Parts: sequence; C-alpha cells; structure tokens
Amino acid sequence: MSVHFPQYLDDTPTLREPGLLVMDVDSTLIDEEVIDELGEEAGVGERIARITERAMNGELDFRQALNERVALLKGMPVSIFDRVYARLHFTNGALALIDELHAHDWKVGVVSGGFHEIVDRLAADAGLDYYIANRLGVDEAHHVLTGDVIDPIVTKDVKLAHLHAWADENGIPRDQTVAVGDGANDLPMIGAAGLGIAFCAKPVVRAAAPHSVDERDLRKVLDFIQR
Repeated sequence: MSVHFPQYLDDTPTLREPGLLVMDVDSTLIDEEVIDELGEEAGVGERIARITERAMNGELDFRQALNERVALLKGMPVSIFDRVYARLHFTNGALALIDELHAHDWKVGVVSGGFHEIVDRLAADAGLDYYIANRLGVDEAHHVLTGDVIDPIVTKDVKLAHLHAWADENGIPRDQTVAVGDGANDLPMIGAAGLGIAFCAKPVVRAAAPHSVDERDLRKVLDFIQR
C-alpha cells in the first residue's frame, strides 16, 4: 500500500507540464540487487549480500562497500553479465510508469550505483532518456573482471548532481522533478526533488523521505503527481 499521500500543493508536480523523474535501479527499477546476483554467480553471494544490506541501511560508506564487494568478483568471466541479465525482472509497473510519463512529455532517467554492463541494457529495454552507472575493470586479454571499479564512482552526490543537470538541460523547474529510490545513497536526490519518494525502502530511508510507497508497484508513483 502507499504509506503517505501528499495533500496537493501549488508546487506539486503535474503531468500537464513537462517534467523529469529520476530513479535508482537496484530494488527500484528492477526487483533484484545486481551486485548480489553477481555474487551468487561468483559463489560469494552471502558475503556480498551482507555488505549490501549494511550499505543500504547507511551503516557503511558506499564507496568502501562497493569496492569491497567488487573485489570479490575478481577473475570472473565477463560472460557473467549475460547470465545475470537473463534473470533480472523489471519491478511491477515500471514500464507502465515510464510509458505514462513519456506520453505526457516527461523525461525519465536512472542513476545507479550498479554497473553499465547491466544498466545500459536495462535502459535500452525500458526506453529511458538518461542513465548513469559504474563501470567495472576488465582484463581484456583474458576477458575477466579485475575486481576494480573505474572512477568516477556514482555516489550519492553524483546522483544528486545528475538530477539537477538533467533538469537544467531540459529547462525543467525543481517543482516538476521527482526522485525515487530505496537506499541511503538516494536520500540527497529524494530530498532535493520537487517530489521525493522512498520506494519499498530501508527504514532509515522511509523515515527521512517526504513520501513513501511500500507496495512493489511503481505505478503508485503516479498517485503523487497531479493530472
């Protein structure tokens, strides 16, 4: 169910004007956490999942947690991405939300602490306008992962910066922006957007976000936007 519906104010986003929605990828646009799925393929799933949980709750620095998890993937063949992508699922309502926003001249982007090797494919399949993610180091001679993340890393500050940059690029005012995410590194953009929504989020995120949705149906985001 939707936990908190806003009382519509003059500056509530509306579908009657162009706008921008920016969302997280893992556990938001899709049901899975890609790093955890990669860990399962590499045989270190439980170790990676424990680090992910602490990072999502804001108990660990995101950059540190990312580097620790990616290091555990060292030596894995790049074909791991094909196997993982085949078992990912768009969150219920994700494609319907994107289609509805596009029908009203909105732009939709994702900002991910995950990886371009996966996010690029998701963006193409979903018809996204913008997307950023991290990129993993690859030993091209042996077609295996090096266990490194290539700078710059997508941090909470980078997510926030792209919310602003994409809005500015399209001349979209702040009150026509929406940010949706589930982890602690999504909080800055959730707080800065005209409408910020914690989606099936960790308790720390639900407590800090202006609005929240607890049902895994991204169409519920439309309940917060005026028509």
